[in-house]
Amino acid sequence: MDSSLDISRLSREIVSQLAVIVRTSQLHDPRNIAVATSIEKFVSGANVLILEESSMEIEIVGEYFYLNGERVKFTMEHLLNFDFLQREFKKRALGSIKFMCEVSTADMQEFLTVFTSCQFSAEPFEDLTLKIEGLRCISVGRLRRISEQSDIDMRKTVKRTYFNAVSFTRGVMNKIKVGERISMKKAKRVVETMVDTLLDKEEFLLGMTVIKNYDEYTFHHSVNVSIISVALGQRLGLDRKSLMELGLVALFHDIGKTLIPNEILNKPTAFDEQDWKVMTRHPLSGVKLIFQMKSFDSASVRAAIVAYEHHIHPDGSGYPGVKPIAELDLFSRIVAIADQYDAMTSSRIYARTPMTPDKALALMVKRISSQLDPLLMKFFINLAGTYPVGTLVVLDTMELGIVFSANQSDNSRPKVKVITGPGGNRIESWVADLTEKNAAGGYLRSIRKTVDHNKYGINLAEYFL
Repeated sequence: MDSSLDISRLSREIVSQLAVIVRTSQLHDPRNIAVATSIEKFVSGANVLILEESSMEIEIVGEYFYLNGERVKFTMEHLLNFDFLQREFKKRALGSIKFMCEVSTADMQEFLTVFTSCQFSAEPFEDLTLKIEGLRCISVGRLRRISEQSDIDMRKTVKRTYFNAVSFTRGVMNKIKVGERISMKKAKRVVETMVDTLLDKEEFLLGMTVIKNYDEYTFHHSVNVSIISVALGQRLGLDRKSLMELGLVALFHDIGKTLIPNEILNKPTAFDEQDWKVMTRHPLSGVKLIFQMKSFDSASVRAAIVAYEHHIHPDGSGYPGVKPIAELDLFSRIVAIADQYDAMTSSRIYARTPMTPDKALALMVKRISSQLDPLLMKFFINLAGTYPVGTLVVLDTMELGIVFSANQSDNSRPKVKVITGPGGNRIESWVADLTEKNAAGGYLRSIRKTVDHNKYGINLAEYFL
């Protein structure tokens, strides 16, 4: 092997470039100049490795790509491309692509045409295999199922998705503070990954919203509101394109707070009249910042509307004080619910002890009609369940558990992560489904009451990470 060849870097670039050409070919014909240029870049890198090692095989195992048997280590720069390509492989039950000899641009154009079309087939892998038989240099392998690792691998993906979104939000807000203009393009890619993850494993990503970082409240809050909003939008039956837009505008709903002085934003005591006057300016500041972005489109307009309206209530109260002429935007009403819920269940400078999820939900129910949309709240209650994710409960077995995810069949009987034995001793946590019954038809476990996790000193994030 040529010692001067950085195989690790080259492998990473090859997989990332494959994601680029797959994504581009879904928008344009593979013979389009933009696609052809991307293909040439992929072919150039691939053939270097094929000449070096006689062949090249890109394989997905669990949540990782392997190139010629070596795991491809990604960086944050390549994360979104890797996540996208994983989903495209799995849609087609595709486990590997092998290049047995030098590959040409024409070969890749033909492969991409088939790869794109077969996603709509009843048996995509079989269709792909059959249609590329004429390509002498390219063959494919079926996805290998690793059932015992699937949940673990998914959780790793979910965590990566969540913290990448937090990191992106932090970067955006820091840029705004120093006067830099920002672009919506990367935000759309971040939200796309979150939406796809939510559609695939809703309970895992929703569980991440339990993470409440006191020191980075603004960043986590923005991501949590985006996730909760998309989950609620999914319950409403919104299509993927609408969910993408909803997630994007929710992520930017509080962007105006970047212009509020830190001494007010982080004030440890209650706001005085002047502080509150400054705080109520953030919806209008958000509109101005969104209008100043590098790229501007229909999603930007919707983001500006939501940034302005998310503190205006259905009864006309709230702020910034100008009642809209028309009905509040649907997305504004969704974001208002997600915003209130996450804010009440989070620890902040002036509210060190947050509300428990069940108490926050109960308070929100009292605000129906005046502050929150009645119909949307019905869907939110169904989403959250009788016992929202993150609620600490005492079971009738005297075990202590944390609500882990809702049960669609019966939202009063969620899945609970049991964390103590009957005597209160800490145990290795495990998940109990409260719909499970014994031979006599009785429930094995039921919730006896909810308790405040703050009083027990329990860090919820520990159990969701």
